[in-house]
Amino acid sequence: MAGASQNQGMASNRWMAGDAPRGEAYDRRFEELAARGVEMHGEADLIDTYDPASVLDAGCGTGRVAIELARRGRAVTGVDLDPGMLEAARRKAPGISWVEGDLADPALVLDRQFEIVAMAGNVLIFVAPGTEAAVVSNMARWLVPGGRLIAGYSLLPGRLSLAHHDEVAEQAGLSLESRWSTWDRQPFAPDSGYAVSVHRLS
Repeated sequence: MAGASQNQGMASNRWMAGDAPRGEAYDRRFEELAARGVEMHGEADLIDTYDPASVLDAGCGTGRVAIELARRGRAVTGVDLDPGMLEAARRKAPGISWVEGDLADPALVLDRQFEIVAMAGNVLIFVAPGTEAAVVSNMARWLVPGGRLIAGYSLLPGRLSLAHHDEVAEQAGLSLESRWSTWDRQPFAPDSGYAVSVHRLS
């Protein structure tokens, strides 16, 4: 859920600087939603349609998406800057590779390249302001040729705009392939408050 440059300090990362629930407290919110019958795996459902052998869950938090993808047979690695969130992820799924690291850090070390890098849960609007291009570029580095970067986030004033997202993606060698307003592929419209963007590496 976090991923800003450690050189700027964790406080510059909007997630680390905020007071949102962490770890098990974070998970309880999703458990309550699931108990009310809310579908919790829209991200995994969309990712699954690409039939990826390998997925990097970038900004994985407590592992909700990564764990579901692993359950479906995908080889998954999760990376996050927040040690408390990763501690909860490791307790739930010790067999998955969980990496504490900075999404913007070019020295980030992972165990492979991936067919899909997924950034769910508003990751791109929680990174430190000004690091969005570095994050997108660094994530593109971990894609195989033809791989996809899939990112979903709320469209909020003063946060990452879709125009800037597309610009930094293009600079990283990625081209926009698809865009929806939800993870279940509802059409995107100019007044949509959320976007799921799929950019493909050339």
